[in-house]
Amino acid sequence: MRLAEKLKCDTVVSEISTGQGTVNFKINRELLTKTVLQQVMEDGSKYGLKSELFSGLPQKKIIVEFSSPNVAKKFHVGHLRSTIIGNFIANLKEALGHQVTRINYLGDWGMQFGLLGTGFQLFGYEEKLQSNPLQHLFEVYVQVNKEAADDKNVAKSAHEFFQRLELGDTQALALWQKFRDLSIEEYTRIYKRLGIHFDEYSGESFYREKSQEVLKLLDSKGLLQKTVKGTAVVDLSGNGDPSSICTVMRSDGTSLYTTRDLAAAIDRMDKYNFDKMIYVTDKGQKKHFQQVFQMLQIMGYDWAERCQHVPFGVVQGMKTRRGDVTFLEDVLNEIRLRMLQNMASVKTTKELENPQETAERVGLAALIIQDFRGLLLSDYQFSWDRVFQSRGDTGVFLQYTHARLHSLEETFGCGYLNDFNTACLQEPQSVSILQHLLRFDEVLYRSSQDLQPRHIVSYLLTLSHLAAVAHKTLHIKSSPPEVAGARLHLFKAVRCVLANGMKLLGITPVCKM
Repeated sequence: MRLAEKLKCDTVVSEISTGQGTVNFKINRELLTKTVLQQVMEDGSKYGLKSELFSGLPQKKIIVEFSSPNVAKKFHVGHLRSTIIGNFIANLKEALGHQVTRINYLGDWGMQFGLLGTGFQLFGYEEKLQSNPLQHLFEVYVQVNKEAADDKNVAKSAHEFFQRLELGDTQALALWQKFRDLSIEEYTRIYKRLGIHFDEYSGESFYREKSQEVLKLLDSKGLLQKTVKGTAVVDLSGNGDPSSICTVMRSDGTSLYTTRDLAAAIDRMDKYNFDKMIYVTDKGQKKHFQQVFQMLQIMGYDWAERCQHVPFGVVQGMKTRRGDVTFLEDVLNEIRLRMLQNMASVKTTKELENPQETAERVGLAALIIQDFRGLLLSDYQFSWDRVFQSRGDTGVFLQYTHARLHSLEETFGCGYLNDFNTACLQEPQSVSILQHLLRFDEVLYRSSQDLQPRHIVSYLLTLSHLAAVAHKTLHIKSSPPEVAGARLHLFKAVRCVLANGMKLLGITPVCKM
């Protein structure tokens, strides 16, 4: 009670009262309304990011390595998760003002290219390669694997082809280069459908020679141990603990995945001088990255602590009509198809100029929200029905809300927006929206701390539910101009923040559906 008497009201706090053991503050609602709506309109896509929570944040150079499929092998669901999660992390870091480099580290080297080179000479068709490279290379790869299992000669010539590659044989390299270039061209086209770009298509092939330098360096520090089988290992425990032994060279002297990862990290430090490097892969690679970072440390690279692995769980049961997912494109086509069918069955679907594109954007939103709702580390069972539920907490619901709010603005035009009085937004539905809008920066802050998108997802779903309730009760059509104007302002602010959040998650908001 005594405390309450000492406190004075000001422009923000309009009333102070006491309850049992509590002091209650009543906020000046008009000021709240005015401040929030002005802030949203003025800051636009930067709303929430200009908050004092982020003030004094130094700009950093950040590398995000994500997606990273293998040329000629399946683009499995793990790659899909890596792609959308990595894109979200890169978007968030970029929005916070950091300098972000997005790297796609392709599996474009290794024994599979021996098989592929041999396979293409046996079963390849140039025109199929040109028209559908990913599909054709995959078919060749499957076929040559079968042959190699039965026919020792095929396996032998595959081994020889890879050795020719390793030795820099121009003919073998030209074929390999063609496989790589055509695959990247195709991937770029598909990533574009996802709304994703990369600053650099790197790959294991870049580090063939540099991984030899890594081996020399490990050797000069006395860290390399030869085994009976002729391979070279590094013992990270120093006491022969088998779980800490890491193989870095095959018996024929060729490098392994780990060696190439070490070479890539060192090379990127030279090239980008990064403050942070984030690898986005499934949790099965957790130990691999622990070993890579540990090895960098013992090689004397203190910056190893700037490297971070963001692991994610496994998705089970993602199938398309053609069966198991083999290509990313299958998933995108399936999404589009299912969404078009959904839209056709709904009475309220607007006449759209480009139904295919809308279906794909709404479908992608559905897929991303389904994936981002939980902790990234948790595994989940995939279900198309759940992804496309029209009711409930889905990406479809977010897109629907955005489109509905957009059509409000179109219907009532900007005429109302000039004439607006904050005193008209005193209903509980308005106040709960305003309070929620005010919290956007906290949610961004939380996601920036733990790199989990779920905070933003649940914020946007709540915002959409609040908007749906308000839309039912706060009518515009039958209201006096200043009330209508104030409500339109409120709905426009909701739409802006919704769009900002969706874009961070990697979703393109639609204006009609």
